[in-house]
Amino acid sequence: MSKLSTITTGKIYTDVLAKERRGDFLGGTIQVVPHITNAIKDSITGAAKKSKADIMMVEVGGTVGDIEGEPYLEAIRQMKSEMGPERIFHVHLTLLPYLAASKELKTKPTQLSVRELRRIGLQPDMILTRADYKIPVELLDKVSKFCDVAREAVIPAPTVKSIYDVPLNLQNYNVANFIGKKLGLGKLKPDMREWEKGRKRYEEAVEPVRIALVGKYTYLDDAYLSQIESIKSAAVFHGRKAEIVWVDSEKLEKQDKDVWKDLKSAEGIIVSSGFGSRGIEGKIAAARYARTHKVPYLGLCLGSQILAIEFARSMLKDDQLTSQEFDEKGKLGQERYVVHYLPGQHKGRSMGGTLRLGAYQCRLKKGTKAYASYKEAGQLGSDGTISERHRHRYEFNQSFRKRLEEKGLVFSGEWPETGLMEIVEVKDHPFMVGSQFHPEFKSRPHRPHPLFEGFMKAVTGK
Repeated sequence: MSKLSTITTGKIYTDVLAKERRGDFLGGTIQVVPHITNAIKDSITGAAKKSKADIMMVEVGGTVGDIEGEPYLEAIRQMKSEMGPERIFHVHLTLLPYLAASKELKTKPTQLSVRELRRIGLQPDMILTRADYKIPVELLDKVSKFCDVAREAVIPAPTVKSIYDVPLNLQNYNVANFIGKKLGLGKLKPDMREWEKGRKRYEEAVEPVRIALVGKYTYLDDAYLSQIESIKSAAVFHGRKAEIVWVDSEKLEKQDKDVWKDLKSAEGIIVSSGFGSRGIEGKIAAARYARTHKVPYLGLCLGSQILAIEFARSMLKDDQLTSQEFDEKGKLGQERYVVHYLPGQHKGRSMGGTLRLGAYQCRLKKGTKAYASYKEAGQLGSDGTISERHRHRYEFNQSFRKRLEEKGLVFSGEWPETGLMEIVEVKDHPFMVGSQFHPEFKSRPHRPHPLFEGFMKAVTGK
């Protein structure tokens, strides 16, 4: 996957308006149809050509009928007309809501959704019916009849125990074969062995392991979805069932006894990513607790910077050491910024689209926990490098490096081009590692990311 794998309305409009400013449309009036829809189609086909894909899966998010989604559905309709129905397979995902009063699932929203699609000019080839309960056969028959979709193409998709069951459930209903037949690909036999192994591991993982996730957006689980799933898959990999302990860093700052009790009950601590100074002292307190009590710790992006700041404050005996990001009024000097702006960044610069984004190489140092984790996972290049995804504006201040190394901080990963610090870890600790990149973005249900796997190994002792 690459940046071409994501299409947003902002990106589409920016591209179209840039073309208009260049004069590509020769002064013509810019319209949703054809200019915006053409840009959407070009983005989809461009990503397919760039990746040399045989089959391309396109997810159109949102709800049918929403005004924001209409240009995308119109673009899909045009593609189906231009390419031919035999080259496009339309899967429609719908919800069957449950009415507690009558204790039944309802199909009317699905029928209305398909009716709206038909108004636009699209007819689903398959419908996936989502529900939190077992879906009666007669309801599937009803959806087939009133939505004019083949009965074998109306697939129940009830809530299952784990992510590993989702593809296995679809395979049980021969979804791949049905799609393959429609697209002229013949009989398809997906290799489900990894998913079956994952399900078996999940079912056998009954012993809980408590992991504290320290952040400031803990009121919304989805803010940390990738991190949650990475924790769960790493726990299953080690035969354990993850219990996420939500720790609000702002409440840690305020010395909330219940929140501190939750933190101390955890077997491992993860300090998550984020922006801004709110809740920072709570995150630093969590890092200090993990370091002094030898609790396995994994810092993600900002969590890596927190590790370095806490270590510097404690070892250099200076509580004013911080990040340039948190010194919002600029009262402190550069000599107190353990973390500062990347080259080319500055306080007055526009926030949008100016971060260090995407995949960058990182060279690992032999003999470190990071190096061992990647090598054990078989994801270390022959030259000792890895590739990870980034999204940040600040970096470690190299003027602190020598002093902190003398105190036991290890810089185990750096960007080969400039020496920018990518991974830091604490010496003589079971596992206290921070990554400037986002390892959760490359973790998979059947292949935990090496850093999450190494963290969980330290937590479980396996």
